[in-house]
Amino acid sequence: MKTDSELKQDVENELKWEPIVNEAHIGVTASAGVVSLSGHVLSFAEKYAAEKVAKRVYGVKAVANELDIQLHNGALRTDEQIAQACLSALKNHSLVPYEKLKVIVSDGMVSLEGEVDWQYQRDAALNAVRDLIGVVSVSSRISIKARTLPKDVKNKIIAAFHRNADIDARRIEVQTHEGKVILQGNVRSWSEREQAQSAAWAAPGVTAVENDIVIVP
Repeated sequence: MKTDSELKQDVENELKWEPIVNEAHIGVTASAGVVSLSGHVLSFAEKYAAEKVAKRVYGVKAVANELDIQLHNGALRTDEQIAQACLSALKNHSLVPYEKLKVIVSDGMVSLEGEVDWQYQRDAALNAVRDLIGVVSVSSRISIKARTLPKDVKNKIIAAFHRNADIDARRIEVQTHEGKVILQGNVRSWSEREQAQSAAWAAPGVTAVENDIVIVP
């Protein structure tokens, strides 16, 4: 198991390796597998990228992203300009049912509302607006349309885990209730935890996934 100093150094090195991130402005601390990021970045896209970088480092169990966004003058946009850019981005994304969504912008903070059929559509909508100039945060109030959960959905999810080379299905338990899937157990990395969650979301009829999987490197 890594020491706090080793984990801190690994995260710092990974931040240096990521071209999207300017690691010079980011401070890193580590304690018992929990990594904290502090300092400032120039966009929400960079803040999000820094968090993803930290999560993919082996030994990281959780990330506290305390980075501030300091937009430079060229990146400043009015809420109306940001809203128009979001609508255009959603409309031009092939995976987003943009006609089902609404965009609310306040002080650069974007909120998406509406209802879609699949989780991948919700993810695509968030991805479409996350990197836009002037955006300082993105939140989702998009719900998944309720459908009947197939009786064998639990077995389908477990089978998907077994097909995935990045998931040790033996360490994960699956429970289902109506449209909700509950994942429990432990995995070796944050990446494996997210892979399991994505696999569960792909099952037909799933409207919510509660991921209680813990990371045990």
